[in-house]
Amino acid sequence: MRDQFHYNDNMHWTILKKIIMESKNIIGGLAGAIVLTLLNESLKNVNSDMPRIDLVGKEVVQKTAEYFGLDIENSESLLSTALVSDIISNTAYYSLINGEKEELWLKAASAGLLAGLGAVNLPDKMGLNDEPVSKSLTTKALVIGYYLAGAFTTAAVIRMMEKSR
Repeated sequence: MRDQFHYNDNMHWTILKKIIMESKNIIGGLAGAIVLTLLNESLKNVNSDMPRIDLVGKEVVQKTAEYFGLDIENSESLLSTALVSDIISNTAYYSLINGEKEELWLKAASAGLLAGLGAVNLPDKMGLNDEPVSKSLTTKALVIGYYLAGAFTTAAVIRMMEKSR
């Protein structure tokens, strides 16, 4: 039986490459989510018009915890929980971006624009404080820009992975 199947080291790489290529949307989505988070975290204190997506995320986590009878008193724990939750949910969302040729970029633009518009317009309708993402026209435009940057990063990573086949 062993003679019928010859194992070699190249099989590891072939299998690993196949797994990675099948996961290109998730990897691309993760890259996009990280870019979105890095933009928000690195620019949030530049001036008063900068978006504070993190504050909306913290409010969501705190209200969710309170619903289940919990209270997160440690602000570092609250922030890290919100950031991880945002990265997971944005990865899932961005990983839905797909398409051939120019269609990929159009879908990325649509996904980024819709996510940005949702981030600006939905918090108030969900009983959350929308001021951190909608206090000025500049703030709103930057929120939409951040989500577009995440979506385009997703598309770029997907395209690079496809070309490396």
